[in-house]
Amino acid sequence: MKSLVCFLITIAPCIALSQSSNTAERLKIAKAMEYTMKQEQLDKWYPQSIDTVYGGFITAYTFDFKPAASQDKMIVTQARHTWVNAKATAVYPGIDYYKKGAQQGFRFLKDKMWDSTYGGFFTLVDQKGNPKTNGIVQKEAYGNAFGIYAVAAYYKATKDPEALTFAQEAFNWLEKHSHDPVYKGYFQHMQRDGEPVKRTADTPSTSDVGYKDQNSSIHLLEAFTELYQVWPDALLRERLNEMLLLIRDKITTPKGNLVLFFQPDWAPVSFRDTDKETILKHRFLDHISFGHDVETAYLMLEASHALGNTNDTVTLAVGKRMVDHALKNGWDNKKGGFYDEGYYFKENDSISIIKDTKNWWAQAEGLNTLLLMADKFPNDPIRYFDKFKQLWNYTNTYLVDHVYGDWYEGGIDKQPELKKSLKGHIWKATYHTFRSLHNCIQELRKENLKMR
Repeated sequence: MKSLVCFLITIAPCIALSQSSNTAERLKIAKAMEYTMKQEQLDKWYPQSIDTVYGGFITAYTFDFKPAASQDKMIVTQARHTWVNAKATAVYPGIDYYKKGAQQGFRFLKDKMWDSTYGGFFTLVDQKGNPKTNGIVQKEAYGNAFGIYAVAAYYKATKDPEALTFAQEAFNWLEKHSHDPVYKGYFQHMQRDGEPVKRTADTPSTSDVGYKDQNSSIHLLEAFTELYQVWPDALLRERLNEMLLLIRDKITTPKGNLVLFFQPDWAPVSFRDTDKETILKHRFLDHISFGHDVETAYLMLEASHALGNTNDTVTLAVGKRMVDHALKNGWDNKKGGFYDEGYYFKENDSISIIKDTKNWWAQAEGLNTLLLMADKFPNDPIRYFDKFKQLWNYTNTYLVDHVYGDWYEGGIDKQPELKKSLKGHIWKATYHTFRSLHNCIQELRKENLKMR
């Protein structure tokens, strides 16, 4: 993935990189990260997860990397494995099974997960590729975003014209069925024929059905960024810019955190004015997710870069505010790491941590974004590079499984029982970790940092 450092430098030149200019230290961390990325993760997953019988990828593995019992295939996981293999073909061009994995992933997405009757990606199929479509919600913008993301990356890696045509078809399907021409953004939940699902009086208050949300929005932004790099279409550019401004100016609060869910007109879903019991009952819909905040800071800058914005000080300032807010309110100052959830209760202007565990993907995204901020703001009092090093030490100590490989689902300082949890399932693959480590390795190994 192309680095953002050059883009960030054009916004405001740095005089010195006092916190991150120790070349020997940076190279040492990069070497350790590459070992983790290749030997402790990619080599554990590939080629064994390539499903040579039914296509796509085997995604469920036990803690010691034996195939688990349930092997349903979800669009998000299949797309993420396809994306990783497509990207790995450029990082390790001599390894043929990444090419095979990317190609097989593409074929499974197109031949099995795409609905040949109505269009759009099914959310879930069984291992053989038969759709599992119980319930009214059968397709989601979130899953379709990852389908586009993977197919665009596959096209970039192979230049297969079939892939570009398919990516365009998937984008146009979303445009027709999911895009909201009135209030902008995208409807998350859809019936099989693409009709958006609306909330009714019978919808449980704890359900997200019928709401718009930040998570599908940020990954639509990510998918459009990937697609725009290989298909600079005018409408796609308009939608990419639309999502960037929507996330930056509407979904992100002035404090620097994302609102999670919204009414169709983008009115925030909030339970802050209710009692604590009601708030915690609805915590899925209304909390502060520090991991999503730091991830989104990066995704916004990536999107702005793809759009060719060479002096986007507004997006940079918002991204920095998001990272600063997460470090101030959701960071473990003793061991390092971002906590999972916080909340601003109405009787207190400061955040309360309501879930102090540290999931794996938030720490992966944190590494990537902290290093980006360290190289952009080397003399900032927050000392991003020190936080980056602390987070890498935390990750290497409490998240990376140095015995069986890959990462635990959460830090074992908080959840030691996760040593025996699944290493892979429909919500846990290699995408967050590979992207983060690969980006960090590239940044750490850049030369002439002192000259910036």
